Amino acid sequence: MAFRSIFDFSALQTEFDNAGINSHFIPLIWKHVLANPDCKWDEISSLPSAAYSLLKSKFLPLTSTLHSVAHSTDAVTTKLLIKLQGGALVEAVIMRYDTRLGKYGGKPRPGGPRSTLCVSSQVGCKMGCKFCATGSMGFKSNLSTGEIVEQLVHASCISNIRNVVFMGMGEPLNNYSALVEAIRVMTRSPFQLSFKRITVSTVGIVHAINKLHCDLPHLNLAVSLHAPVQDIRCQIMPAARAFPLEKLMVALHLYQKNSQQKIFIEYIMLNGVNDEEPQAHQLGKLLETLEVVVNLIPFNPVGIASQFKTSSAEKVKCFQKILREKYNIRTTVRKEMGQDINGACGQLVISEQTKMLAESSDLVTDIEDLHL
Repeated sequence: MAFRSIFDFSALQTEFDNAGINSHFIPLIWKHVLANPDCKWDEISSLPSAAYSLLKSKFLPLTSTLHSVAHSTDAVTTKLLIKLQGGALVEAVIMRYDTRLGKYGGKPRPGGPRSTLCVSSQVGCKMGCKFCATGSMGFKSNLSTGEIVEQLVHASCISNIRNVVFMGMGEPLNNYSALVEAIRVMTRSPFQLSFKRITVSTVGIVHAINKLHCDLPHLNLAVSLHAPVQDIRCQIMPAARAFPLEKLMVALHLYQKNSQQKIFIEYIMLNGVNDEEPQAHQLGKLLETLEVVVNLIPFNPVGIASQFKTSSAEKVKCFQKILREKYNIRTTVRKEMGQDINGACGQLVISEQTKMLAESSDLVTDIEDLHL
């Protein structure tokens, strides 16, 4: 029998309840593991005697290991390749920012240095987005709650994580139960992240969006829209056929009505595909009745196999200007980070798995690493 992660909350709580152990010991155990990832259970003091035998027989402090770490030359991005108990590899990316740089609303920005962690929710992905490295892997498996949370544990040994974004490998809302439980763990002691500092990105799984606010109130929602009309979405995002744009927009209006929060819109700029002026107007009209922040993402093609090209800086600027000036939509342009360490999610995994075949140069870029 495979051991479970100590961060698999439901399994741990069930075992404690069955053994008559008070669940208030769980945060104490997590706190010790967070500070001592390589610990032995006997090193934790003040637990009931029954807890030690239970933990030794069924749980591990960490079921995953840090396979490798890659740092960008500018030291703002660190990519973690994490090996799961079953041997599969997933990625997590630490992105460092100083919020004092630049201005917002003409005034100096508050805050200071912070780190955002981009986590994976699945091994591979079944969405098949044509611009995405992870999509080229196909779907392998869902991560457990513990495997998701352990990415935060590994990253916390490297940097003080303030924000978490579910924009790594996989479609988070296709692993809904583990996602919800992992976020609840992250907002409890000892992690104590705020819901407002956690963002979940989705291609638009309508039925899950309709549940999300009830299960995780105050969470940030990001939507990988990437096109203002259904036919273009289907061309570059095959999964869009199952979630028509009309139904997605109804779900987003309902989500915003219930949550009273802005929605983040991710829009990758593909030359000649979705970056023309008429499409900027279509996008503006589609979103003008919502409170949104649009993040325009310059596409960074990797390898000659990519079927897409990068939009010119002029096109991106024009697209942004139309959204801002004609539709009063707050619009930002993604800052590219970690290009020298294969900044796209999925690239390190695929590179590792195909290293002996020297195929890493044929990968396409995945854009699911939005910084917020």
